[in-house]
Amino acid sequence: MAERSTAAVDVADNSGEQSLTAQADQSTADGVAKNRERDTDSDEAQENTGTDNSGKPSPPELHSGHKLARRYRLEECVTRLDGFSSWRAVDEKLRRAVGVHILPADHSRARSVLAAARSSALLGDPRFVQVLDAVEENDVVYVVHEWLPDATELTTLLAAGPLEVYDAYQMVSQVSAAMAAAHREGLAHLRLNPNAVLRTSTGQWRIRGLAVNAALRGVSSDTPQRTDTESIGALLYAALTQRWPYESDAYGMSGLPKDIGLIPPDQVRAGVHRGLSELAMRALANDGATASRHESPCTTPEELVKAIGEMPRIRPPEPAFTTPPEYQRTTYQQGTYGRPAPHPGVTQAVPAPPPPLQSRTGKALKWAVSALLIAALGLGSWQLADALMEQGGKAEDTNRTQTTDGNDKSSKKTEAPKPLAIQGAQEYVAQGDAQAPEDVAKTYDGDSSTYWRTKSFVDGPDMNPAFKPGVGIVYDLGSEQTVKSSTIGLRYTGDHTTVTLYATESTGSSTPIDSMKKLGTVTTTGDQAAVKVGKPVKTRYVLVWFTALPSAPGDAYSSAGYKQAITDLEFTG
Repeated sequence: MAERSTAAVDVADNSGEQSLTAQADQSTADGVAKNRERDTDSDEAQENTGTDNSGKPSPPELHSGHKLARRYRLEECVTRLDGFSSWRAVDEKLRRAVGVHILPADHSRARSVLAAARSSALLGDPRFVQVLDAVEENDVVYVVHEWLPDATELTTLLAAGPLEVYDAYQMVSQVSAAMAAAHREGLAHLRLNPNAVLRTSTGQWRIRGLAVNAALRGVSSDTPQRTDTESIGALLYAALTQRWPYESDAYGMSGLPKDIGLIPPDQVRAGVHRGLSELAMRALANDGATASRHESPCTTPEELVKAIGEMPRIRPPEPAFTTPPEYQRTTYQQGTYGRPAPHPGVTQAVPAPPPPLQSRTGKALKWAVSALLIAALGLGSWQLADALMEQGGKAEDTNRTQTTDGNDKSSKKTEAPKPLAIQGAQEYVAQGDAQAPEDVAKTYDGDSSTYWRTKSFVDGPDMNPAFKPGVGIVYDLGSEQTVKSSTIGLRYTGDHTTVTLYATESTGSSTPIDSMKKLGTVTTTGDQAAVKVGKPVKTRYVLVWFTALPSAPGDAYSSAGYKQAITDLEFTG
């Protein structure tokens, strides 16, 4: 389950390029501030101030601390090249890091950059770094995108060596599936290279610069699907061999030897997975390569996804088991406490157990003890039976004379639960963006036709903690109240909805979930969730937290996907 988490998307290059993967020396040079992408052209190109001989307009004179729309504060320029600049910035309204591309409004590519950014934003696929805003203002065009501080470029990963088989398999699977989804919506990347592919700290692979990277450079293709498919093949080839599958060096990797052509990865490096090697060759078929077993080439990401699905699944490596150290017994456990320790090298004799009673006196004693035990058991049984009979007679007498007292304490009725008034509410945002913070009051306004809704997610029903661990609202009861249960009206049914109640300290989002007290949880497929609190708890603030959402069709607010909405909510105490 995923939503738009903060991410970094920065792009730069020095000129238009002749080929999107073969000419890898004209690559991107943008990225995360602490791990900037490297441009494979000259140092002069990387330090270009934006003025060149092509007559392209220079980027606006900006500096750290400058604000766009009185909201986006520029922090650090990570690229200034080819008439545009890329910055790490801070969204002061939402208090999060973002990336910004800026170019003059009269730049020859300004219109195409705006169109590409807006088209990419409409896709809303969490496998891509998301475009958050695309604006033309005060003679400047700027594109705001996510910033992903915990992600690492594929370029950086490959600097340490080839990827493990499972990591390479995950990379090509996730990237291929993401690009197939983009092409179904009419979007192409055209700049897919190791600088544009990121791995997050949770192991998810994400792609940045969809459509925007190419638009910033004026790159186009008559066969966009073939171009992106070949790029995926080059990524897999590099991941398996730590070599770029062309003669030129690129992205910190050596190219292939000259005049030998494109050879399969398993001939470049020993131990390469045979199936992945053949898959890379099939994806690179549009450059004249053929697979070693002569399967048909893959010319679209969709065909590549199908080819991956036909392969035997590659499982993750088994975790290494470390043998625990040998258990060392202490002197006390050995039963020698209070006794002198033996001298080293001296073996102590084990004392023999005392002999059993084998004499005539011993046998007579055993028979006497047995007889006494039998007599004691018989006497005890007779006394127990007599006591039970006596108790039964008394019980009958009591039943005949007992009268029912309507005011008896044991017959007290349990107090009926009473509804608790809600004084206010606020969305709880653990990660990523808020859902619909302006609508939280509609969940307790007494009108079932109004509701608060989540956004539409791609995966489900269970939400993906790597991107969005959950969504929910914190309710303020005004003062400490004993909470016994909650009834939640839901707009969407089907699949399953999982909701949990937590007692928290405030209506803010600063308190982590794992430090809250869990009150109760329930999973339902209907339009109502009734959560019972196992042990009533006194609290002023209650978090209603969704971790699984049903699939629902598109509507006026969001597209089809996994989502939920609260129509009415009530707490009882």
